[in-house]
Amino acid sequence: MHRPVFFTTALLMVTKLPVEDPWYRPVLLAPSMLQGFSRPFRLLLLLATWSACDSSDRAYRAAEGRGGKHYGGVFSFNGPAPISGLYPLGITQLSAYRIASQVYEGLVRIDGGDLGIRPALATSWDVDSSGTVYTFTLRTGVRFHDNACFEGGRGREMTADDVLRSFTALCTPGPGNQLSWVFQDLVLGAGARINAVLSGQEPPPVKGLEVLADGRFRITLRTPSATFLQVLTHQGCWIHPHEMLAFHGADTPWNPVGTGPFQLRSLKQGISLVLERNMHYWDSDEHGNQLPFLDGVRVTFEQDRAKEWEAFSRGRLTYLSTPDSALLTAPMPPGAERPVVLSAPGMSVQFYGFAPTMAPFQDPRVRRAFSLAIDRTSLVDTVLAGAAVPAEHGVVPPGFQDYPYDSVPVLAYDPERARRLLGDAGFAAGSDLPPVVLQVNSDGPAYGRVANAVQVMLERNLGAKVVISVLPSDQHFARVEHGRAQIWREGWVADHPDPENFLSIFHGRNVPADTSEPSFVNSTRYRNERYDGYLDMARSTMEVPERMRLLARCERILMEDMVVMPIYHERVACAVQPWVRDLPINGMDILQLRSAWYDHPDQ
Repeated sequence: MHRPVFFTTALLMVTKLPVEDPWYRPVLLAPSMLQGFSRPFRLLLLLATWSACDSSDRAYRAAEGRGGKHYGGVFSFNGPAPISGLYPLGITQLSAYRIASQVYEGLVRIDGGDLGIRPALATSWDVDSSGTVYTFTLRTGVRFHDNACFEGGRGREMTADDVLRSFTALCTPGPGNQLSWVFQDLVLGAGARINAVLSGQEPPPVKGLEVLADGRFRITLRTPSATFLQVLTHQGCWIHPHEMLAFHGADTPWNPVGTGPFQLRSLKQGISLVLERNMHYWDSDEHGNQLPFLDGVRVTFEQDRAKEWEAFSRGRLTYLSTPDSALLTAPMPPGAERPVVLSAPGMSVQFYGFAPTMAPFQDPRVRRAFSLAIDRTSLVDTVLAGAAVPAEHGVVPPGFQDYPYDSVPVLAYDPERARRLLGDAGFAAGSDLPPVVLQVNSDGPAYGRVANAVQVMLERNLGAKVVISVLPSDQHFARVEHGRAQIWREGWVADHPDPENFLSIFHGRNVPADTSEPSFVNSTRYRNERYDGYLDMARSTMEVPERMRLLARCERILMEDMVVMPIYHERVACAVQPWVRDLPINGMDILQLRSAWYDHPDQ
């Protein structure tokens, strides 16, 4: 009996604000109010409500779930830089990952709370006695999202053939695939297929990927791997339907189709993106409530951080990543509630990469001198106001149990030694150093401030002439990947929680043979046979202490060559509105919205 009243309200709301308004206020909708309407009509009501409510609209009550939880609401956040697409094999940006992880799933997933491995599209798995054969039992009844790529626009059931096709695509290098390295040296036959594609030959099937007669899926590894299940949570291992690529073609990155808790509703490139609840999602919570609780997710791409904060402080954004500490203590607008700040030690590293083919960085002594001239503790204490920890040993962040951090040399601050190294390299007192361009991207809240401080340190301690170049994110990484940057800022957030994940990006196999091709992962194009050998040994070692010892040996080699200069490890921090519940915070900065819900007060 509430439907006519709700319909009238929705129509009146449409006249209040334009649908294109980039900021909006989350509003709670009861799913029971939408039952009985056709799907297009339900979407019209949802879109009208999302787009038209202002910051004072909080009167709608959500449907009640078990355990005191509520359904309804739209979770909104801002990506401070445009994304380059949402096709799993092309995702290398954290901002794109945050969005796409709501749409796609793999056989297993990482829990956003304790970072443990959980079943997803596979309900269970067995591992043989050799540790190389994994057999997965797939979940039945899982549907891909409704999309025009399917007959009649209705999503079909996911099968083991979809897993085979998705993993085969991962092992097929091409312009849209930046992640073929994920299985390359791990799955039996993956390297052979990748090499065949790169050499222009007919690619063979991947021997280690097999659909069994009973519908299970089998993966055979070349050697045992202590982290294989963690690898399977990587975005390159998310499952997608082959119809998506066949139908959307070059537009596939902007037409994601998965099995996740949310599906694409609308997208305006560079402006906004809306996801809606997947009404056929397979999972439920511990109380038996069907997930997700939220009506949808909206993402904007406003690059002005001041406007982003204003929208958050007025309740038009639900979540704010890496908030500026000064803003969090500033006065709030009248009537606004102060946000909740969540923080955790981050599994990430921020570093400056060197181009070892460009002067003056062909000489490792110069690279080491630049590192010795940086006071990392001062950067963290002053510029970052304690929101990070200094990189004391290398690229592997602190916190990994059993990793022998003390066996990796300390990244010291020693200007006197730095000047001696420069002199040994033929640059006495830095006077003969050519000008150096330090390139950073503009979308990080502290990237420019850190670069300014580093510039002062290098000029004061080495006499280096440093020019800072600040570029939009897409231009920055395009120059980096094509080897056109001299020194540049880069970061890495763990794909899975293990030191190997940080060290794998410097494996020589991640460097394209053709120097004109972009190097997406190993942006320094670092090659060292000793490094690669120890890393390969570590991957096939199941004994934890020995495996960690081999990984630390890799890191020592990397720091001796100093092709990258680790600066700091960020703390993961976010601000959320006080009505948000069950949104876990974790060191990998995973945004897990599948179980989040709103405890919205009555008014």
